[in-house]
Parts: sequence; C-alpha cells; structure tokens
Amino acid sequence: MKLSPASEAIVKATAAVVAENAETITKTFYPDMFAAHPGLMRVFNKANQAIGEQPKALAASVVAYAVNLIDPNAPDFTPVMQRIAHKHVSLGIKAQEYTIVGHHLMKAVGTVLGDAVTPEVAAAWDEVYWLFGCALIAEEAKLYALGGTDPAQPWRKYRVVERFEENDDIFSLVLAPVQGEAPRHETGQYVAIAVDLPGGQRQPRQYTISSGPRGDTLRVTIKRVRGVDGAPDGQVSNWLGDHAQPGTVLDVSQPCGDLVLDDSDGPIVLVSAGIGITPVAAILEDLSRRQPERTVRMFHADKAHSTHALYASLRRQVLSMTDARAQNWYEADATSAPTLHPAREGFMDLTDADIPADSTVFMCGPLEFMNAMRKQLIAKGVSPERIRYEVFGPDLWAQNPDSAA
Repeated sequence: MKLSPASEAIVKATAAVVAENAETITKTFYPDMFAAHPGLMRVFNKANQAIGEQPKALAASVVAYAVNLIDPNAPDFTPVMQRIAHKHVSLGIKAQEYTIVGHHLMKAVGTVLGDAVTPEVAAAWDEVYWLFGCALIAEEAKLYALGGTDPAQPWRKYRVVERFEENDDIFSLVLAPVQGEAPRHETGQYVAIAVDLPGGQRQPRQYTISSGPRGDTLRVTIKRVRGVDGAPDGQVSNWLGDHAQPGTVLDVSQPCGDLVLDDSDGPIVLVSAGIGITPVAAILEDLSRRQPERTVRMFHADKAHSTHALYASLRRQVLSMTDARAQNWYEADATSAPTLHPAREGFMDLTDADIPADSTVFMCGPLEFMNAMRKQLIAKGVSPERIRYEVFGPDLWAQNPDSAA
C-alpha cells in the first residue's frame, strides 16, 4: 500500500514535526478517547498507561510506519506490523474500534500541533493512519480465522486444573478448556487472561505459554508484580496469585505471538533473565521431545537460585538432550547453587560464552538486559537478523533496538 502523491509530499514535509511531538500527541489521545469511550479501558493495560509505555509504543509505531511509506530505504515494517497484530488479537481488538481510535488520534494531532494542521495536513496523516489500520485489520482477521476465533467473542473459558508454586513470587497454572480441546499453539506463543477486578474493572494481561504443545492443556507461569518506587502492585498478577486455584474458571484468548520455534535443525541460543525464562522453558520442553539431538546453549540470569523459576524441569530437559548446556548467573549465592554447571556471580556476561556458528538466538527479559546481550552477541559475530526477542508489554524496542535502552 502506498500514499497518494499529494499526501506523500505533505507527510515528507511534516514527518519531522510529527515525530518530535508524537509522544505528546499519544499522551493527549488516550485520555480523550477513554473519556469518550470508557469501555475501551477493558482492553488496554492500565499499568502501561500509567507509566507511559503504551503512549510511547503507539507513537513509535505510527512514526515508523509513516517513515516506511515515504522512505524506500527504510527497514521493512511488516514484522513490526505482524507483532502488533498478534498483540491486538490476544486482547480481542475489533475492526470497528479502529474508527474510534482514528477519530481521537487525529483530534489529538490537531490539539497538539494547532494551526500547523491544515485540512491538507490532516487529510495526509489520516491517510497514513488508515493505511496502517487497514493493514492491521487484515492481518488480525487472518489470525482470528486461523485460530478459529469469532472476533465478536474473543474469550474462551478455561478451568485451572493444577497450580504449582515456583517460588514466593512466581506460580504456574495449568489450564484446560471448559469445553472442547485446547487449541493448537506454536512453541513460544502467549495467551491473554482477562479478569474482573473489584469495583467492576476488567483487565487483560498477556502471559507466555510456558509448556510445549501438549494437546489437552496450556501452562502459564506468572510473576506477582510488586510495586516499587511508589508504583502500585500489579492488579492482575496479584489477583491471579490470590484467587486462581484448581477449579477457578478464567477468560483466555487464543494463542498469539510471533516468537516461535521453527522446524530447522540449526543450533539455538536461549538468553533470558527473571520471568523471561517462560518462553525459554516452552522452547526447551518442545526441543527435548522432538529434537533431543539439537544443539542448544541456554544462558539465564536471576536474583538467586531460589528465584529461578521452572529450574527443576529445565534441568531434566537439559540432561535428556545430547548437546544442551546451561550457564546461569545469580546476583546472590551463586557459589552454593546446585546447578549442573557452576553458576557465576553477578550479571550475565556472554563475552566468553560458547556461541555456535549460525545460531538462532531467542531472548526474553527486561529491555536494558536484552539490549546489552544483543550488543555482546553481535560483537561475537551473531548476525542481528538471527537475534529474536519477546517483550512483556508494549514493544518499545521493535522500531530501533540500538537506541531503546
């Protein structure tokens, strides 16, 4: 899809000023839209709104898409668009909601930029928005169809059949559909869980499926979010921690996500920190069953061995494979940790790590951590195109990983 010639000229002339003010525009847009359509708060993560991550992600995405339309040398935006579509489908976003978003987004552009937004400028950026929106609507329709989901009824009832306490702050829930079979999912995907909170609020959160494909159940591993520096505790993670017990029925989305394990046989490097171990656990479980001979190098950082979620199962899977090795870093008590290979004290450092040639890398963890590890991997000769990642929450990294942290 391309801009009309007239709109392309205007977007080229105004892209810099829109980019400079993009975050202010999105911070103006969200409160205005929610005031007019409070029901949409049931779709958006209130925590990400409060700390400003959602406005930043939207601003970066719109600007990157506009640049892609006017600059033939810009990176392909398709992977970013597909990642956004997966996030939207997990939240049950509907095509008709794009009209509401477009109206309030263009209103915010006018509010922030004032008289600079002539009718011609407004029309050109409205065209940008609808090219973006239509691409997302089409991709999301395809994902809904492939998942067998009616967009009007995106949530399916699941029952908690087992619960495991991984440590004081992390727990795993094994979920089974109340009716029918568990949907097929690809290793590395996630689901959203929507809960009704006290006061009538409904909030969704996305959690990685931490098990490989099983056919009858899904396992999600959840960390209680503890508020720091005055921030509140996580509403959904703590509600689930307090209330989700065997027998509890939850609303769950179809599996989504583009960080998935392929069927090749090349070496894999898994890099994670903290609760970022969840997609790694799913990948390793699947590999230990289907490709136990595949070369795997796993690197994980955590506060201590006692907080290392899913360690016991990960250990069993490493031992069951012919060429799998794991190296852990702990901020405390590393020397006494009962790991297969002696754990290292402090933060992860891959400078002397064994990275097989032509490895595909999967990363999950805080943005600052992933940015540092990405730089170390590139320095060791790993192609940036072979480094894949998952972000919990709005993806502030997708458009420019080199400057995100």
